[in-house]
Amino acid sequence: MNTQQASSQKSRNSLGDISVLYVSALMRAAEAEGGNSAELASRFQLDHQTLTSPEARISIPRFMRLGHAAITETGNPVLGLRMGALSRPVDAGIAGLAGETANTAGAAISTLIRYALLTSRNSRGVPLVRPDARQVQFYSIRPYNDFNYFVVDSVLAAWTQFLRTVTSRYDVLERVTIEYRSTGQDDLFESWFRCPVQFGATKNSITVRQEIWESPSQQAQPAMHEKLTELCERELQQIRRGWTTGDRVKNLLTPLFQGETPSLETIAMKLGVAPWTLQRQLAAEGTGFRELVDETRKQLARDYIRETDTSLAEIAWLLGFANPAAFHKAYRRWFDLSPGEHRKQIKHL
Repeated sequence: MNTQQASSQKSRNSLGDISVLYVSALMRAAEAEGGNSAELASRFQLDHQTLTSPEARISIPRFMRLGHAAITETGNPVLGLRMGALSRPVDAGIAGLAGETANTAGAAISTLIRYALLTSRNSRGVPLVRPDARQVQFYSIRPYNDFNYFVVDSVLAAWTQFLRTVTSRYDVLERVTIEYRSTGQDDLFESWFRCPVQFGATKNSITVRQEIWESPSQQAQPAMHEKLTELCERELQQIRRGWTTGDRVKNLLTPLFQGETPSLETIAMKLGVAPWTLQRQLAAEGTGFRELVDETRKQLARDYIRETDTSLAEIAWLLGFANPAAFHKAYRRWFDLSPGEHRKQIKHL
C-alpha cells in the first residue's frame, strides 16, 4: 500500500465507505428512471476523475444521501431494485469477476461475498454466506428510514441479479427476508424477486433454490477463477496486514454495540484467543479493552452527529449505551458540548 492509500485508509469515515463502482450503478439506475445523473454527481461533488477511479470511495452516509436524492428526483421509492437489476459482476470489482468465473452458482456468490471488503467497508458488519442453507445474509442497518431502505433493496437485488447473470436463469430464489417493515410495495417486490418476500423479518437475506445453487456458472473459467481469486486474496491480506490487535477489536465492536456493551470475553472468543491473551496483546500495544470501547464510541458518535440525521436516542442505542442520558454524559466528556449542540453548530457551518 502506498503512502497516499495508507493516508486514505486512516482518514476514512468510521461509519464505513463504499467503492464508486456502486455509485456508477446507482447513477445508471437514476438515469434509467429519468433522473439527471450529471446533476446528481455535481451536487455531491463527484467529478469524472473520482467516478472513473477504481480506488475511489465515498463514505456510507454520503452514499445514502446520494441514493435518497436520486429517489427524490426520480420519484421511484424502490430505485434500489432498479439499481440491482442494472448491476453487473464487474460492478463488484475483481471480486465480481472472480465470482462469475467459479464453477457453480453457489461458489460464485460465495466468492463474491468472501471478498466484499475489497469494495465496501461498513462499521455495522459484513455480509455472510451459509452454504448449508444456501443463504446469503446482509447485516442489519437498523434503525431504518428513507435514507437506507434502498441500501437493503439494492444489495439483495444485486445479489439476485448476479445469480441470474451467472446461471442465465430468472427464477433463482426460494425466499427473501427483509428486516424493515413493509412500505406497501409487497407485490412489486415479490414480482421482482419471483419468490415470497417477508418484511419485518429478523434478518436481510436471500435463499437460493437448490438446483440454482448447484448449477454450473455460464461464465465458469477455472484458470481465470484461480488467478482472480489469488489476486483477491492478496488484496484482502494487504488490507488486513496493517491491522493491529486494537484495530481488529474495534472492527468487531461496532456491530455488537446495538443496545449493549460487548464484553472482553465475547470479543476474545470472536478473535479465537483467551481473554487474558487479548488483554496482554492490547497492553503490548499500549491500550486496553475499555479504552478501545470508549475510543470506538467516540469516533462513531462524532460521525453519526456530523453525517447523519439519526436521532440522538437511536445513536445512543447504536453505540450500546443503556439510555440517552448516558450517551449525553459521554458526549460531553468527549467533546465538551452536548450532541444536540454539536449538531446545531455543524448545520450552521
